[in-house]
Amino acid sequence: MTKMSVPSLFSLKVNGRNVVVEADPKAPLLYILRNDLALNGPKYGCGLGECGACCILIDGRAVRSCMIPIAAIAKREITTLEGLGDEEHLHPVQQAFIEESGAQCGYCLNGMIISAVALLDRNPDPQETDIREALRHNLCRCGTHIEILAAVRKAVVLSKAASSASAHSVVPETQA
Repeated sequence: MTKMSVPSLFSLKVNGRNVVVEADPKAPLLYILRNDLALNGPKYGCGLGECGACCILIDGRAVRSCMIPIAAIAKREITTLEGLGDEEHLHPVQQAFIEESGAQCGYCLNGMIISAVALLDRNPDPQETDIREALRHNLCRCGTHIEILAAVRKAVVLSKAASSASAHSVVPETQA
């Protein structure tokens, strides 16, 4: 018989919001995100950290949320698929996946997008080998790899355009 841990309160910063949840300290972060916070971007795939369906960003790094106990992420920034953008302002990677039809069944989509975002955040101009390396631990059961690779290449272009547009935008001076 396994000994249950006493539930504890955990303060988390998820998608820019501060939240408090009560959970077993050993509970996988994935369960908290999906069951307590109703964030359905990260999926339960294998529960072993092998497929990538549960990927999230912790402090900008793509990690498998099924393998991280909630007690291990105190004072860290968590971003899920829902925190990347919204319907009116998609993240460039989300936009690229739509434009390039980078999904078939969509189950791997969360992990592919999160991994691509992490890649572009650390390397805004990746080569094909960099893209393939960043995505190699994310499994796609439908074989949509060609479209996924095209989507990440497109995301590079869209990200550069978004960066250029924000760098050239003029902020009007306020009048005193």
